Amino acid sequence: MLELILKIGIAHLLGDFVFQSNKMVSDISNRKFKSIYLYLHILIHFVLILLFTSFEAKYVFPAIVLSLSHLAIDSLTKIGLSNKINSVYNFIIDQVLHICAIALFVNHFEPFTIEFRQIFNNEIYLFIMAIILITSVSSIVIKKTMDTFNYPIPNNGLRNAGKYIGMLERLFIFAFVTMSFWEGIGFLLAAKSIFRFGDLKENKEIKLTEYILIGTLLSFGIAITIGLAYKYFKPFIEI
Repeated sequence: MLELILKIGIAHLLGDFVFQSNKMVSDISNRKFKSIYLYLHILIHFVLILLFTSFEAKYVFPAIVLSLSHLAIDSLTKIGLSNKINSVYNFIIDQVLHICAIALFVNHFEPFTIEFRQIFNNEIYLFIMAIILITSVSSIVIKKTMDTFNYPIPNNGLRNAGKYIGMLERLFIFAFVTMSFWEGIGFLLAAKSIFRFGDLKENKEIKLTEYILIGTLLSFGIAITIGLAYKYFKPFIEI
């Protein structure tokens, strides 16, 4: 099963990301079903599937079905939803549907079952809780704390950039703590200091520098605390 998953997975990655140019995507979006690239894209997927399955006869018809499902999915996402929803959500929907189609293809040849008890267990619940605390909950806590300073932040950057930067840095710190890679936290703090505080120092924005420094240390502190708590409670969790 794993071999077939890897083969079809590689074929999909090559077809969707390596052999599909921005020109092809743009042409499909603009010309829709009149675009020759739409059908060329599907043909490429079909050939790749046959190539990675060594052109065995038993895979030919299922490969045709999988390619047609790819056509249906791309028609939905690249044409039907292209200008109606956020491009990121569109991309996620597109890839999830492709993964489902690939799963059905693999299941046709090598039936598999999903053990929900292994997916939904206390260890996973603890991990999900930690991620929620690291991202959304921490963002709100930090925002409420920083609001007490009543400092007007200059609104000349990307919208919500600070929020997402904070989430990403806490996720990195959480990963470093769980791996006991404390040097990574120091490197992350040093890198952020170079990029963030260098410009502020040059502009002599003392209040803004102090404001960002407090927020950064608070973010790092919360992430380290959650990471340590996760490591402490994990051994007590029974799968």
